[in-house]
Amino acid sequence: MFSEVPLALQTVYAELMERCEIAAFDNAFPEEGTFVSKMRRDRRYWYFQEAGTHKQRYVGPETDELLERIAAHKKARGEQQDRRMFVSTLVRSARLSRPPGQIGAVVEALANAGVFRLRGVLVGTVAYQTYAGMLGVRLPSAAVQTGDVDIAQFEEISIAVEDEAFPILEALRRVDPSFRAVPHIAKGKTTTFTSDVGLRVEFLTPNRGADTDTPARLQALGTDAQPLRFLDFLIHDPEHAVVLHGEGVYVLVPAPERYAIHKLIVARRRRPESGKIDKDLMQAQVLLDVLTKKRPFELRGVWQEAFDRGPKWRQYISEALSLIDPVIRDSFLKAVNVHRSIVPGLDLTFVDRKPRYDFDLEIVAFSGRAGGRRVDCAISLEALEDHFGAAGHERTNALKAFRSNRSVIESLAQAKYLNEPVEEVGSVLLATADVERLLSTTKVPT
Repeated sequence: MFSEVPLALQTVYAELMERCEIAAFDNAFPEEGTFVSKMRRDRRYWYFQEAGTHKQRYVGPETDELLERIAAHKKARGEQQDRRMFVSTLVRSARLSRPPGQIGAVVEALANAGVFRLRGVLVGTVAYQTYAGMLGVRLPSAAVQTGDVDIAQFEEISIAVEDEAFPILEALRRVDPSFRAVPHIAKGKTTTFTSDVGLRVEFLTPNRGADTDTPARLQALGTDAQPLRFLDFLIHDPEHAVVLHGEGVYVLVPAPERYAIHKLIVARRRRPESGKIDKDLMQAQVLLDVLTKKRPFELRGVWQEAFDRGPKWRQYISEALSLIDPVIRDSFLKAVNVHRSIVPGLDLTFVDRKPRYDFDLEIVAFSGRAGGRRVDCAISLEALEDHFGAAGHERTNALKAFRSNRSVIESLAQAKYLNEPVEEVGSVLLATADVERLLSTTKVPT
């Protein structure tokens, strides 16, 4: 479902990312001023104090990278023309997706207003587009189309940064003067801004208490935000990325493994008439396909975190897994070391076809089906000799032993397929140790 971007072009994205980081930092703070730090809850945070004033602007939590950036402040500036060239190369040569022009302009305006510096997180399909460059792959075009820009932030972070963005509506009107605030059902609240051509910007925040539709105030962003369930999981530990618009826009996005798992949850929570379920599942399975190969350890950790959150989380995730491509599902389950039995409705049934002896592999192969796909099943010659009376290495003896014990062997294959870690995608092999173990734990036909 995806193809790799050549290594040379992945290097172009890395260079663009570095230059956009430098440009975003330098543009956020005037030349005249000093950086000062404060301790909060045993961690040091940095602020920029403009010369001749007492005003301090939030920079971020202390890291080695941030200290290097502070030390090099204004010594190196990203060249605009070079960044434009990098963006063009990634779009034309790497065939990476860029947002529609006005969507890109909106994200750029929000970046210039300080939204991402103040730890607002770009979520939704515009964020999904950035994973192509981040992960070095091309994503299917059908999964990257959107007309919305969604921004999320933790309410407590919005208070803690002690800084404010440039007024959101004023920033948006620099892109399109028709932008206006959409009144919320809660009187006096606004979470959404829209324009005459249908551009839509919405602000969101996690809902971790009792269910509520009452917007929360995001102090740093100067706007209200709609509370949503499961959003805290999505925007925890976000990552920097570049939106391929103009000279490149430096943003914060959810970690791709969190985005993938969150999309599985969202797909099961949407109303069927919403029309977005197929897109949710497509984005989830594309990312799962990539991440099982690119970030298996991170994927496993995030999966475990989500699965440990409670029965509703497990229900939504497991149900969504039954709806994605079986090959990608199996690859994912193998990566996170989880049994197929968590997927509701998944069963292994058997096709009444003649078994086949493979001389090279020394197995008897037989066919099954699960989730609408063929499953290649097999039992080793050694297992047939040790447990089912096959005498010698002759084809006839192996096939005879299989036919005589077919129902038992199929039951053991089903048990291993569903209830043990995935060894091979789309197949199951019974070795002699498997048979010995499964005979003691599986109810088999007599």
